[in-house]
Amino acid sequence: MKRLPFSNIRNIVLVFCIVLLSGGIGYRLGQKDPGALRQAIGSRSVPQNTQTPSTVRADFSLFWDVWGRMFRYFYDAKNLDPQKMLYGAISGMVAAGDDPYTSFLPPQENKEFKEDIGGSFQGIGAQLGLKEGRVIIVAPLKGSPAEKMGVRPSDIILEVNGEETYGWSVDQAVGKIRGKKGTTVTLSILHDTDTKPTEITIVRDEIIVPSVDSWIKSISDITELSGLHTTLPLTTYIGYIALSRFGDRTQDEWDSAVSEIVSAYKAGTIPGLVFDLRNNPGGYLDMAVSIASEFIKSGTIVTQQSSDGTKDPYSVNRLGKLTDIPLVVLINKGSASAAEIVAGALKDYKRAKIVGETSFGKGSVQTPQELTGGASLHVTTAEWLTPNGSWIHKKGITPDVEVKMEDYEATKDAQLEKAIELLLQ
Repeated sequence: MKRLPFSNIRNIVLVFCIVLLSGGIGYRLGQKDPGALRQAIGSRSVPQNTQTPSTVRADFSLFWDVWGRMFRYFYDAKNLDPQKMLYGAISGMVAAGDDPYTSFLPPQENKEFKEDIGGSFQGIGAQLGLKEGRVIIVAPLKGSPAEKMGVRPSDIILEVNGEETYGWSVDQAVGKIRGKKGTTVTLSILHDTDTKPTEITIVRDEIIVPSVDSWIKSISDITELSGLHTTLPLTTYIGYIALSRFGDRTQDEWDSAVSEIVSAYKAGTIPGLVFDLRNNPGGYLDMAVSIASEFIKSGTIVTQQSSDGTKDPYSVNRLGKLTDIPLVVLINKGSASAAEIVAGALKDYKRAKIVGETSFGKGSVQTPQELTGGASLHVTTAEWLTPNGSWIHKKGITPDVEVKMEDYEATKDAQLEKAIELLLQ
């Protein structure tokens, strides 16, 4: 399938609960008396291209009054950055839409977003979100410094290097937590099972995240299992694919893994496949449709519903190689967005048993629009519905078989064990 370059407008399903809370209003903001303002605060602080569009019916005099007062009275006015102030004003305007997923990304944040979806960046390796005004961990990335130090899905980040995070946007949190490889950041974390916070110091690293992890192993070689070792022949083999995101590298990695699974299944080596979507924070919508099409022969994978009620169905778009293989899917509360699209389609078509915990619950679609200077605007353009017409926003996908991970630090994986048990029934 041909992929559109990122510079084009694409439909993206994002897990990032981005709310930019900076105050102000801005869009080609105009001033009534730029000459007087220049005299008061100096030419350095006067923006260019300040004509107000003729279609805008708003009085911007208050904005420019505050702008001028900042440069006149602020104790550190010489260090005020007009460009940052303008970006903050635009962020505030976008936040006025009262949608946590519609966001303005200044150039640096936009660059970091592209690195995230591309699978390479420097930091601690955790996807962040917002719930009830708190910065939370949606999912630590597999093998990341965050995961190694015990960061868990749904953890609340109370402080970053001693700074209280309440009221922060995701962008603010990312800006504070990210940094160069080898440097450290200290987080005050509240695990959802604890009553007191835990302080964790994490050494940042280069985070290169493959989209796909796969293996074909005998029961005796799957170290995460416990009871199954005594109830099944040790020579029973299982196929497994884990998908960590729906990103730029996913399709090629996926195709390689699927080829091995297909060969093993046709040879009778494996009875079926465990498809692991746990801690998958989402990604490209078109990639979610492509992955779901690997397992479903025909029909609608997901439907976008616009604010005017218009519905655009996305159907199976290719001939899948795994449409007949027995399948069990793993999800948890870190499975979000595009991962929920795939799990929801597989569940609605009864193509697979869903095992684990209720997923994150994000049912909206964002369209990125590239702006001048390297910034971007991510606009919520629609909500998405499962094939049965369900909107899972804030509810999530409910598993067919619920298995909770009571002890996150345990070396055994009760969810994987249940999935294999169901696969072999």
